Amino acid sequence: MPTLTRRGFVATAMAGLAVADAALATDGAVPNSAGTERPRHRAPAKACDSHFHIIDARFPPPDTPKPPGMTFDDYRLLQARLGTTRAVPVQPKNHGTDPTCLLDSLARFGGNGRGIAVLRPDVTDAELKRLDAGYMRGLRFSVWNPKDTVAPIATIEPLAKRIADLGWHVQVHMSGEQIRENAALLNRLPCPIVFDHMGRLDPAKGPDDAGFATIAGLVEKDRAWVKLAGAYLNTKVGPPGYPDATRTARAFVKLAPERLVWGSDWPHVTETHKPDDAVLFDLLSDWAGNEAVRDKILVDNPAKLYGFA
Repeated sequence: MPTLTRRGFVATAMAGLAVADAALATDGAVPNSAGTERPRHRAPAKACDSHFHIIDARFPPPDTPKPPGMTFDDYRLLQARLGTTRAVPVQPKNHGTDPTCLLDSLARFGGNGRGIAVLRPDVTDAELKRLDAGYMRGLRFSVWNPKDTVAPIATIEPLAKRIADLGWHVQVHMSGEQIRENAALLNRLPCPIVFDHMGRLDPAKGPDDAGFATIAGLVEKDRAWVKLAGAYLNTKVGPPGYPDATRTARAFVKLAPERLVWGSDWPHVTETHKPDDAVLFDLLSDWAGNEAVRDKILVDNPAKLYGFA
C-alpha cells in the first residue's frame, strides 16, 4: 500500500465523496442496494455506519470470489445517499485473513474509518502494531455458519489475549444458541465483545432466546456492545417493518441504549434480493424511539467504541 500523508488521506477521501455526490445527482442508484431515495430521517453530523464490507478483486487472495459492485467507490455512493460520515468496514470472508483491502479502505477514509480484521493466532506482534497504526480496532470471528468459518471458535481466546493491550475488541457473529453454549468463554475474555447482528437470536423467541440473557449479562457488566444490523437476518416476517427483528432491537434499546451501534451490512452478501438501505436506516429511528437515542447510537456510541476523535 503506498504511503500517504494525513493531508493526502483527507484529500483522497474528499475526492471520493465528490465522485459519490456527482453519481447520486444523476440517478441515486447504489450497487447492491434497492431503491434510490434518501432516508426519510436525516442523518446527524458524524453519523457512523458500524458494519459493512468492502470486496475488491484487486486485492488478495486471488482464488476467492469477488462479486462486482462492492468496492470502496461503490460504498461511497451509499454514504452519500444515507448521509453517514464515519465508517467501520469489517473484513469479509472473500479476503480471508489478508488485510490489504481493508487497510486500503481505511487509508482512503481519511481518519473517518476504523476497521475490524480477521487474523490467525500466529500473527506477529509487529503486524498487530502495523494494523493498529492503520486504524484497525478489533477482530471478527464469524462462526455462525461452520461451513465457511475463517477464524473458528478455538482461535477467539488466544487472539483476544494478543489484542487486549492494544485496546481492541472481539467481534463475534454467533447464533443465540452458540452464544449460550459459549457463555463461559465469552465471560473470561480479557477484552470487550461486540455481538454482530443483534446476536442472531431465534426470530420466534427474540429477547426470550437464552442467548439474549447471556448478552445482557455481559452488557450489564460493561463488557459488551451490540450491533443493530441485519434486520433481514433476524426475521421470518420480512420487510417493510421486520416486526420480529424490531422486537429484538427494541429489547436491546430498552436494555442499554448506550451500548449499541448501527450498521447497514452493505453489500448484503447473504441476500439474493437486496434490501433498500434507506428503509434499513429509517428502521433505526423506529427502534430507538426518539431522536436523542438514535443519535447516541449513530454518533456517541461508535465514537467511544472505535475511538473516533
